[in-house]
Amino acid sequence: QVQLAESGGGLVQIGASMTLSCEASGLAFNDFAIGWFRQPPGKEREFVAAINWVGGRITNVDSVKGRFTISRDNAKHTVELQMDRLEPEDTATYYCAASLAATSPSEESYAYWGQGTQVTVSS
Repeated sequence: QVQLAESGGGLVQIGASMTLSCEASGLAFNDFAIGWFRQPPGKEREFVAAINWVGGRITNVDSVKGRFTISRDNAKHTVELQMDRLEPEDTATYYCAASLAATSPSEESYAYWGQGTQVTVSS
């Protein structure tokens, strides 16, 4: 059974940093690209970043403006999202997802999803 488990969310203040982690199990990890998406309150879910098994990355530059960095540890089956200089607009539920396709910003490319972790940035 494929499972993706996000962790590391919580409440932080403006300008703080936070690292989210996604741990995958039940799949051939190196075959999958892993992506992070987020859904702000009352809004559509949006793509944040994705990474393939050799470290190739794509990022939603418009929304994260170079503040977020995605990385992966193939030995540990984990993908991290390092978020710096957090802003209230970053408040959202963050999801990780797995795709057999190449790194993609499209939700339809991702077959497996985690339950999400809440990030709240307070002013």
